[in-house]
Amino acid sequence: MTRIAFIGLGNMGGPMAANLVKAGHQVSGFDLSEESVKAAAETGVTPAATLAAAVHDKACVITMLPKGEHVASVWTALAGLVSPGTLLIDCSTIDVESARQAHGLAARGDCPSLDAPVSGGTTGAAAATLTFMVGGSDEAFAAGQPILEAMGRKIVHCGADGAGQAAKICNNMILGISMIGVSEAFVLAEKLGLSHQALYDVASTSSGQCWSLTTYCPVPGPVPTSPANNDYRPGFAAALMSKDLKLSQDAARQSGAVTPIGALASDLYAEFENNGHGLEDFSAIVRMLRDRPGRNFS
Repeated sequence: MTRIAFIGLGNMGGPMAANLVKAGHQVSGFDLSEESVKAAAETGVTPAATLAAAVHDKACVITMLPKGEHVASVWTALAGLVSPGTLLIDCSTIDVESARQAHGLAARGDCPSLDAPVSGGTTGAAAATLTFMVGGSDEAFAAGQPILEAMGRKIVHCGADGAGQAAKICNNMILGISMIGVSEAFVLAEKLGLSHQALYDVASTSSGQCWSLTTYCPVPGPVPTSPANNDYRPGFAAALMSKDLKLSQDAARQSGAVTPIGALASDLYAEFENNGHGLEDFSAIVRMLRDRPGRNFS
């Protein structure tokens, strides 16, 4: 049993904290949303009124926050609240530079640290089947792995500080691109008179097979558990995909990588979000592709 503070109890953090409780850990939780704190308390998380109260006397602090600036703010505050040796783990999806800055803040307080963003969405968070992409020292990874295993099925040590975020950004660029490609294929199939099921039956067992098709099929029917069968309720919101693709393009510019398809995917998801669809599942972009036939997106 480890004494853990979980900061950020939203759609992902709440069920992740609940799984830590199920695994026998003692978990306190803090969030600016009273509703989120109340929901977490119902799963056995001990609610804390302040950040200081949440992290007091804890061996590990986990953050799951929206942006790099939020992580920086919280980790800066932690320097005066936690004891040296406290393991700090950030599971947010942020830019690589912010992740490395967070590691620097931890090091100044003599705290081991990990950047450990996740893949698997709210379903994976609830089922404890997330994939963790982890950056940090070997020693910090060894300390954090048993804790992460209570929340995920696959834990991958990707390298040094920031490597987890680098892996997450690259992975989600693949995901955003592939979802657009799958959506375009279904729109084309509709125009050609091919049924959704027929295309799925072929592509899912052929060279077009991918996660965006077989797990998150963007049209109703072929995959009953995909958000398309629930009016595109997320899941993984389009606004979050847009955020991740913007991070990928920031990283591409900073590193000098050429990612033209990633750039186009980022533009498409930004447009989809700006048109008021940010709270829909990211697979709902098929609607934008379908509803404007003949548009040239290049």
